[in-house]
Amino acid sequence: MDISFFTKIEKKIFYSSLVLALIFGCLGFYSAFSSPSDYQQADFVRIMYVHVPSAWMALGIYVFIGICSVIQIIWRNILAEIAANQSALIGAAFALITLVTGSIWGKNIWGTWWVWDARLTSMLILFLFYISYIFLHYSTMDRMIRSDAPAILAIVGLINIPIIKFSVNVWATLHQPSSIFRSGGISIHPSMLRPLIFMFLMCVSVFISLLVMRMKSEIFRKKILRINRNSFS
Repeated sequence: MDISFFTKIEKKIFYSSLVLALIFGCLGFYSAFSSPSDYQQADFVRIMYVHVPSAWMALGIYVFIGICSVIQIIWRNILAEIAANQSALIGAAFALITLVTGSIWGKNIWGTWWVWDARLTSMLILFLFYISYIFLHYSTMDRMIRSDAPAILAIVGLINIPIIKFSVNVWATLHQPSSIFRSGGISIHPSMLRPLIFMFLMCVSVFISLLVMRMKSEIFRKKILRINRNSFS
């Protein structure tokens, strides 16, 4: 996909994802508040419907950035570069939501806001990778540094994704093992699985709509800079 094709379909993608976000959001919030309470955590368990989808999004967006970075470096695709750059802030926001909601949830379950166990620490490292990527992108106006340095960092950071995923299986941690993506099959009750799926689909739709909006703005900014550069040359 090139920039000209993207500009032709961006409005359809934006409005479609916005409508889907509204639909999945309504279904997600309704099913989340109508799902049964946990026998140990009572209604406090409902924070899971924000925490878990946010964690999935933080990991998924980083993988997306890594793939776009590979395409960018190998094929010098400007659209892949823009998609990666404009995804970083959104992914960082999801990672921050994951850390904050996880700390609130942990205070209720473990009695502490934070422990340096494998899952929490590797998730914090992911957030720091996001912040470093954003810093590298905006730290200089030199195009080669802006394009290649963040991309290389994103690719290196991909090694942290399987560490996050399998940390609860390899190391003894306070964080509970996966209830959905596990070898033994899904262990969570359908009444709790439904709101998780709906909330995740809402987050995906929100991400797509925000990404398209940010990419459109960045493409417009680049066009203005190119016009200004040509007018002064």
